[in-house]
Amino acid sequence: MNRNLRSLLAGLLILCASFSLTAQNAAKPKLFRAGAATSNITPPLGGGIVGNWISPPATQVHDELHARCLVLDDGATRIAIVLVDSVGVTRPVFDHAKSRLAKEARLPASHVLMAATHSHSSVSARGQDRFEYNSVLDDYQRFLASRIVDGVKRAINNLEPARVGWGVGHEPAHVSNRRWFMKEGFDISNPFGGKDQVRMNPPRNKMLHKPAGPIDPQVPVLSVQSKAGRPIAILANYSLHYVGGVPKGHLSADYFGMFADRIQQLVGADRQDPPFVGIMSNGTSADINNIDFTGKRPRRKAYEQMRIVANDLAAEAFKVYQKIEHRDWVPLKAAAKELELKVRRPTPELIERAHRILASPKAANPNTTDKEVVYAKRALKLEKFEPTTEVFIQTFRVGELGIAAMPFEVFAEIGLDIKEQSPFQPSFTIELANGTFGYLPTPAQHKLGGYETWLGTCWVEYQASEKITKTVVDLFRSLK
Repeated sequence: MNRNLRSLLAGLLILCASFSLTAQNAAKPKLFRAGAATSNITPPLGGGIVGNWISPPATQVHDELHARCLVLDDGATRIAIVLVDSVGVTRPVFDHAKSRLAKEARLPASHVLMAATHSHSSVSARGQDRFEYNSVLDDYQRFLASRIVDGVKRAINNLEPARVGWGVGHEPAHVSNRRWFMKEGFDISNPFGGKDQVRMNPPRNKMLHKPAGPIDPQVPVLSVQSKAGRPIAILANYSLHYVGGVPKGHLSADYFGMFADRIQQLVGADRQDPPFVGIMSNGTSADINNIDFTGKRPRRKAYEQMRIVANDLAAEAFKVYQKIEHRDWVPLKAAAKELELKVRRPTPELIERAHRILASPKAANPNTTDKEVVYAKRALKLEKFEPTTEVFIQTFRVGELGIAAMPFEVFAEIGLDIKEQSPFQPSFTIELANGTFGYLPTPAQHKLGGYETWLGTCWVEYQASEKITKTVVDLFRSLK
């Protein structure tokens, strides 16, 4: 046999083997897998509880705090979603956890979504100074990052063949816009010596005019279960800031934790092995709370209102769950972008005023308020910030479900706009994800003023919401 003939036969054998392998791969069924786990992140007693104007030391644990983790795998792409019971977590903490997961679990940062629930009943995960992002992680931040990594790795260990589905419910009873136009004559002074057009959490009296923005009552639900139908996890989303109403010094996961407990009961997954994981994520709730300013609510005992909200949301999620058509396989995709935004700067007049207030508050003005002192300090800190900052904007595709994530407390109308423009139906947004950079109002809301727009509450440029919305929609389209 001559050399040319031998080469021809060898080529034919390789070609046949290639066709055979391609046929085998084509015949191989696609496998969708899911796993979930929780990590206890309850801090020791004694730390200051954040989320309000004062930070009392933690003296009691009402319910344990957790990092709730869900991992999905379609055979080609793996993503992880982590919700942490915290008012907010700085980007360096999440980045540290992501760096470890990239090395130890081969999960790239763009495929890991980490977010805070925004419970106002926990110690700070933002370090000693929430305005300092380059500081060394403190003890609790290092502990939190480690527990997140453990939770995701354990969820990966729990991966099993699974089915996935989604749906959307509605619960308008527990969401109200907290920004109000007031009738003429109502004083809406701000801590910068000026006047606003709207008031956050106004008194419930005859001076109310109308809310300054919409609400989002949707309850999106993502469900994963084993091939046999055993519930693995449910991830829900609701645009409600938090509920609160806890005794001084109590640590609590707020309605987010109570939802996780109740949905577990409703789907019949209590004490199963491996454990079921219920997760409630915070949607776009920067201007939304649980108070109906036009009506009166009876005075309730501690945790009572929180449980009412959690139970109602769990009931709605369960109603959706019962109608979900679970699929044996759907594609998973992830896309993310570092977006550069300008940092807001105090004017020379504000800087001069801040120095005057801090030098001698009562000398500057006998009626100087505590808020004026707080915002004078924040203005001087922002003066030293870099002129721009980069924020991590992230999107996931789970079949025809879209999930967006951004590191802000986001106004409800921004979330509604993203849902309307998204090529995925349904879609929802998880706020305070991959960091925390203050509030995110729209340009129109900036013009109205109010707490959520104040320099030191909102740190980034007036047009930030428009740039972020465009980025999210573009990332969604790249996944379609």
